[in-house]
Amino acid sequence: MSDRMTDTPDLASLDRDAGDSAYMAAGIARLQTGLAFDDPADAATYRILLRRLYAAGRFDLPLGRLFEGHIDALQIINRYGDTNAAAALHAAARQGACFGVWNAPLAGEALTLAHDRLDGGKAFASGAGLLSHALVSAEVPDSDAKQLLVVDLARTPPTLDTDWWQVLGMQRSHTHLVRWHEAPLSDHDIRIGQPGDYEREPWLSAGALRFVAVHAGGIAGLFDGVRRHLVTRQREGDPHQAARLGRLFGLADSAAAVVDRTATRLYETDADHHPALVANARSAVLDAGEQALTLAQQCVGLSAFFETDPLCAHMADLMVYLRQPAPDAQRVKTGTAAAAGHIELSL
Repeated sequence: MSDRMTDTPDLASLDRDAGDSAYMAAGIARLQTGLAFDDPADAATYRILLRRLYAAGRFDLPLGRLFEGHIDALQIINRYGDTNAAAALHAAARQGACFGVWNAPLAGEALTLAHDRLDGGKAFASGAGLLSHALVSAEVPDSDAKQLLVVDLARTPPTLDTDWWQVLGMQRSHTHLVRWHEAPLSDHDIRIGQPGDYEREPWLSAGALRFVAVHAGGIAGLFDGVRRHLVTRQREGDPHQAARLGRLFGLADSAAAVVDRTATRLYETDADHHPALVANARSAVLDAGEQALTLAQQCVGLSAFFETDPLCAHMADLMVYLRQPAPDAQRVKTGTAAAAGHIELSL
């Protein structure tokens, strides 16, 4: 059996009929098996993580989204947290705790931490109602930077606005608005690092390669669904369909290749240039995903829009999840670094 196969746990046996909370927890537990929760020391170790993220996105994009947030939180905790606290939180994850990162501000209701109380909220809080712990960034008195805090959501629960997340796809990611109202911290809520740690580069920008790997997996899952559709209906022999499927394969393969190549380059280049390299990967995979969605619709036709078809749900999830913020800014970041000679083409 190849190393690539052993890198990927079995996801097909997950119980999709279980409630979202049980299903996501089981999926995250399976995906994290054998992984370390520190920053990967070399490209080979990083690829193992990226293949897990890719496999999750290929199988189920909402699961991939939550698994990526889980790993992000645990790596941040390891990077900036107290050694004993990090060990305890990592042990909790091994025992079934599910983590996420909630950083997006809630307009007009900034999350603040003062006098050991949380007040305010967060937007785009993926996994709200499913996770056991959230790593949040909160404004603190006498500082322009935000403090990271692991919140035990059972002991310091926010109120959830679940009506807000009315989108075409990624419904099962449970991405909601959350609010605390002068909520006292419990002994299980733990400050992580110093104010401003979350924004530190290159980790903030370069860490985006994790969700780009999920995107690339989502494109592969789109190819899987289209191929299955054509073969089931015995339409794969049509030359026009075969040509479209060939293009779709190429796009999915290119998306995976750019993630893999970027992972290698992160360990070959100066850390100051990592954000530009990952920005390039984000842009390339976004372009591949948008083209792949168009091709998939051409291959499948009206069937792609029937809500009862699993391919329809995957397409909708991919359309939504590709919409990461500021795509034009990523291209500017890449172009600026390329113009300065900070990043180079190579084979």
